[in-house]
Amino acid sequence: MEAAELVPGQPIRILASDREVTRLGESVFRTGAVAEEALKATCAVLARMATLYRRLDVVGVRAVATSAIRDTRNQRDFQARAAEALGAPVEIISGREEARLIQLGVESVWPQAGKRTLILDIGGGSAEIVAAEGGRLREAFSKPLGAVRLREIFLKDDPPLPRQLHQMREYIQDKMVSAVQRLGHTGWERVIATSATAAAVANTVARAPRSRRDEVDRLRITTARVRELYERIAELNLAGRRKIRGIGPRRAEIIVPGVAVLLEFLREFHLPALYYSRAGVRDGIIADLAARNVGAEMARLSREQRHEVEAMCVRYGVPLEHAREVVHISNLLFAALQPLHGLPPACGKLLEAGACLLDVGHFVSSVGHHKHSYYVVSNSDLPGFTNREREQIANLCRYHRKSMPTPVHHAYQALGAEERRVLLMLVPILRLADNLVRGHDHRIQGIDCRLRDGEVVLQVHARGDIDLEQWGAERAGEVFRQIYSRTISVTKVKE
Repeated sequence: MEAAELVPGQPIRILASDREVTRLGESVFRTGAVAEEALKATCAVLARMATLYRRLDVVGVRAVATSAIRDTRNQRDFQARAAEALGAPVEIISGREEARLIQLGVESVWPQAGKRTLILDIGGGSAEIVAAEGGRLREAFSKPLGAVRLREIFLKDDPPLPRQLHQMREYIQDKMVSAVQRLGHTGWERVIATSATAAAVANTVARAPRSRRDEVDRLRITTARVRELYERIAELNLAGRRKIRGIGPRRAEIIVPGVAVLLEFLREFHLPALYYSRAGVRDGIIADLAARNVGAEMARLSREQRHEVEAMCVRYGVPLEHAREVVHISNLLFAALQPLHGLPPACGKLLEAGACLLDVGHFVSSVGHHKHSYYVVSNSDLPGFTNREREQIANLCRYHRKSMPTPVHHAYQALGAEERRVLLMLVPILRLADNLVRGHDHRIQGIDCRLRDGEVVLQVHARGDIDLEQWGAERAGEVFRQIYSRTISVTKVKE
């Protein structure tokens, strides 16, 4: 389990991490089904982990099951009971999806821009071989070469007999051949191994305990060192393997087949060395959730709320296309400036509604239309919003231009202290969005935010020049500086 905080423009911050081996595959590879004991143990672990991440008030969860559950005949029973324990759906992913998440995880932790990369991940039931180029997945292979699976199939004795080791090696080579033929031996600029097996090898080579495996991240490991380690552990029994620094008592049970896969991978691809990366599927899931903008829906109006707000726009003659563009820019700014305003996602809904309704006052008069917008919104029936929310939205419309709130503004003073604070944080964002929408050609496609030395730099992805938008941002800049104590500038990203 891993829980992380995702803030636009900032590195991912891990809030909690937990790991416990339950060996689902042992019974699956022996009998074809997850044993009741293993299922109960796994559900207990999932329930404990769920308690941990719920305390963090997470907005998105993805739970995946891999090779062992892909193969088990009691899939439905496992999924139902695991999901009940976790309080979230449990998804059985394909080998290719597992490979995609592994590559995404590595890329998020250790970017490989411009490099042709080969990745090997050795799990309990399968091994994923992934080829990437320029940070993007090119090809992926999922092979039944997991360490637990191979031990159950081949290594019946301890220490394993030479014949058993030979049979296992032949099997590994046979399963790898298609990937080798497809991908070729040459041209790999970076070769990376992930997973607990690779961590154990890296720790052993570095003579580091398992507790310090993050310290061996990105360690270069030669094929000669892997071969030496394999020859050593293949002759030892379990007690002997447990004495090797860096392997650990549970990993010692399956380290022989795990290292065998790693060694054959190096041999088959004619590789002199590889690097260990601590990244894996969990990191890939988090990066994928971030890319999907999971949780952003909490800052967006519901379908029903949006329908009511837009219907009100139409009723008061506001051009809907223009209103939607202001909403779009407001949403981008709310997300991009989150490190600065620190407001909860629900405040984004107020901003979105205000962005859509700020011009309804033109129906009354274009002179002082912001005041008329306040009157119209505050006195309208707005289903889907509480009375307090409607009043905050009306105040946003009131202050989207001209003067900021003062002690003599009774509607503002009628708000609660926290409501006033939220309003003051949202008004500069709303003014900025309104001033960035110039004309009707929808030039702005995206916005990134960079905070540096007391300045906010908005990097705009746009079609054509943004001279008018930059002028508009300057108009809104003084209020932004008053509230956030930072200057603001707008630059265009060179595509």
